[in-house]
Amino acid sequence: MAAPLAPLPSGLQVTEASPEWLNKGDNAWQLTAATIVGMQSVPGLVILYGSIVKKKWAINSAFMALYAFAAVLVCWVGWAFQMSFGEEMFFFWGKPNFALDQKYLLDQGFAGFYPRATLVFFQFVFAAITLVLVGGALLGRMNFHAWMLFVPLWLTFSYTIGAYSIWCPTGFLAKAGVMDYCGGFVIHLASGVAGFTAAYWVGPRTNKDRERFPPNNILLMLAGAGLLWMGWSGFNGGGPYAANIDASLAVLNTHVCTATSLLVWLFLDILFFSKPSVIGAVQGMITGLVCITPAAGIVQGWAAIIMGILSGSIPWYTMMVLHKKISFLKYVDDTMAVFHTHAIAGSLGGVLTGFFAEPRLNRLFFSGDTTMFIGFAYGIKDGRFRAGLRQMGVQLAGIVFIVFINVFVTSVICLVVRLIVPLRLSEEQLEIGDDAIHGEEAYALWGDGEKFETQNGNDVFDVESSKAVQMTTTF
Repeated sequence: MAAPLAPLPSGLQVTEASPEWLNKGDNAWQLTAATIVGMQSVPGLVILYGSIVKKKWAINSAFMALYAFAAVLVCWVGWAFQMSFGEEMFFFWGKPNFALDQKYLLDQGFAGFYPRATLVFFQFVFAAITLVLVGGALLGRMNFHAWMLFVPLWLTFSYTIGAYSIWCPTGFLAKAGVMDYCGGFVIHLASGVAGFTAAYWVGPRTNKDRERFPPNNILLMLAGAGLLWMGWSGFNGGGPYAANIDASLAVLNTHVCTATSLLVWLFLDILFFSKPSVIGAVQGMITGLVCITPAAGIVQGWAAIIMGILSGSIPWYTMMVLHKKISFLKYVDDTMAVFHTHAIAGSLGGVLTGFFAEPRLNRLFFSGDTTMFIGFAYGIKDGRFRAGLRQMGVQLAGIVFIVFINVFVTSVICLVVRLIVPLRLSEEQLEIGDDAIHGEEAYALWGDGEKFETQNGNDVFDVESSKAVQMTTTF
C-alpha cells in the first residue's frame, strides 16, 4: 500500500481566498511589476516633466502627468478595460462595461494564474503611462481644462482600439500574428503619433519658449529618468503574465538594449557636437527602452545589442538632422520630441522584432499555435522564407493601423474639445506660466515662498538685505 501523501503547507492549501487555479508567485510578481510600472508615471514622469521644462512650467507639466494617471484609472475600471480586453463589439474593439464587480474581479483572468483584479491593475498602469507620454508633446502651452477632456476621450476612442486589436486574444491583429511583446505598438507608437498629432492641433509654445526652454533642474530630471529606466523591469518583465524564465530574459534584454542605446547616442553627441549632453543621454535611454519593448522576451541578447545600436542612432538622426530639414517637423512643436523617441523608436522596434524574433522564445511567450511567429532572419535560416516575410508584412501592417487610428481619432478629439474650451492657453497665461494657471509656483525664491512686495516702485527690503537673502538662497 502506498504511503499517504504529505499534506500541503498551509500557505498552499486551497481555500476560498486561494483557489486552485491561483499561482501565488505569479500573482505577487504581477502586482509588483504593475506597481513598478505605475511608479514610472508617478513619480517618475511627474518628476521628469516637472524638471525638464522651463521653471515657469514646472507645476503645470508635472500636474498634467499626475492628473492623467488618476483620470485613466477611473475610466479604466468604469468602461475602458472591457473595451480593451472584454467581449467583442467589433473586430477591433470590445464592448464597454464595468470592471468593478467582485464576482468579475475575483475570477481568473484571460491570461495568467491570478484574478482579473490583478490583470485590470496591471493593464491600467500601461494605459496610464500612454496618456502621460502623449502629454509630453504638449507641455508648455496646452490649456489644462482641454487636457482634462482630452485624456478620457483619447483613452476611450484610441487606446482601447489599439489594445484590443493587438493584445486581446480576439483582436484581429492578434489573430493575424502581430508581435508586440509589451507595448511597442500599443503604447509607444500610439503615444508618439498621437502626441505629435495633438501638438499640431494645439499649436506651438511662445516663440521665446521655443527658442530657449532650459530644464529647471537637470539633477531632478535624471532622478525621474532613473525611475523610468528601472521601472522598465516591471514594464517588460510583466509581459509574460508569469514569473517565468522568459520574464527574466525580457528584463535583461531591456537593460542591455537601453544601456547600448544611451552610449551610442552619447558618442554621436560627442562626435558631432563635441560635448556629452546629459539631456541627449536621457533621450538615448528612452529610445532604447522603447525599441526593445515589442521584442524584449522574444529576441536573443546579441539581437538586443544590435537593437540598442540602431535605437541610439536612427532616432538620433531623425531628431538631430531630419527634424531640422523637414519643414513640417519644424512647424509642429513637439515639446518632448515624442515623435522621435516613441513613434520612430517604437516603429523601429516593431520592425526589428519581426526580423529577430526567435522561434523557441516565441513558444515561451505566445500561447496556442506558435508556428506563425518567426522572425525573418530565422525564416531564412530555417528554410521558412515565406513565413518570415509574412511576419515582416504583419508587423508593418500593425504599424500602419496604429498610425492611421491615432492620426484620425486624435484629430477628431482635438477638434471636438476645442468647440468646448480652447486647446491652447491665452498669450497672457503663456507668458506667466504656472502662477496664472494654478496660482502656484514650483520654487520658493524668498524665505518661505513669500514674494517681495513693492511700495512706490521700490522693494520694501533695502539693497543690502536683498543681497543677504540672495546669498542665503544661493547656498
